[in-house]
Amino acid sequence: MTKTQEIIIRSLHRIEELEEVRKLECNIWGDTDSIPSHQTITAVKNGGLVLGAYCKDQLIGFQYSFPGFNGKSAYLCSHILGIDEQFRNKGIGEKLKLAQREEAIKLGYSLITWTYDPLESINGYLNIGKLGGVCSTYIANCYGEMEDLLNSGVPSDRFLVEWHIGKKETTDSRGRGIALDLVLVMENSLIQWDTIEKGLPVPSFTLGLPEPECDTAFVAIPKDFRTIRATNIQAANEWRMKSRDVFSDLFQQGWQVTDFIKDSTTEIPVQFYVLTKK
Repeated sequence: MTKTQEIIIRSLHRIEELEEVRKLECNIWGDTDSIPSHQTITAVKNGGLVLGAYCKDQLIGFQYSFPGFNGKSAYLCSHILGIDEQFRNKGIGEKLKLAQREEAIKLGYSLITWTYDPLESINGYLNIGKLGGVCSTYIANCYGEMEDLLNSGVPSDRFLVEWHIGKKETTDSRGRGIALDLVLVMENSLIQWDTIEKGLPVPSFTLGLPEPECDTAFVAIPKDFRTIRATNIQAANEWRMKSRDVFSDLFQQGWQVTDFIKDSTTEIPVQFYVLTKK
């Protein structure tokens, strides 16, 4: 994709469009568990939302949401977002999320929720650092043992993100990364790490939980978890279990994830979640 190629995002309503979405989903995750178009069109007709991202009339990304209800209020449950492999890391996911926010507000929603793998740093940076989502719920093995192309071999743990789209401070994509001393962050990360082959990080030990008077906590995750999972499944599972324990303990003590530190320093193989007390 070149700079001159414009990405168009629009809501999808026709069964033919939604069948294109299903086929793209199959290309990304495999065809064993794709969402049938009769399900997505039913959701669209009943408070749900499907967005398509197009480049030169080619569908290259999508986002699917359906209504949720917690017994007190309705919200939009953002279920799946996918980008064609050739168009990833070009900001299309962010464009889809911002369009989702606009359409959700039109439909009357003030909250969007979704889950994602907390070890996927690209998603963490987008969901927390740029969009302004927060998280205080950790779901261990959320979807059970997944055998698709992107998730096999590691428990499907997930963060549950809350995106309060009615609040101004969480509705512009300005990036909220805070200015901190990186050395201080590294030293105080609750997960410490060593580097192994190809410079990949593996968790070594964890620090104790913050003292009651502390107001900020940091947790390291790998910059490139997918490469770790593809080349060293043991290290991938060590990251999964260490981070599961740390985040679960923090959330139980009233902490929530509120920011993300993305560092581009090549020799530092991790990035960091920032947590604050509720």
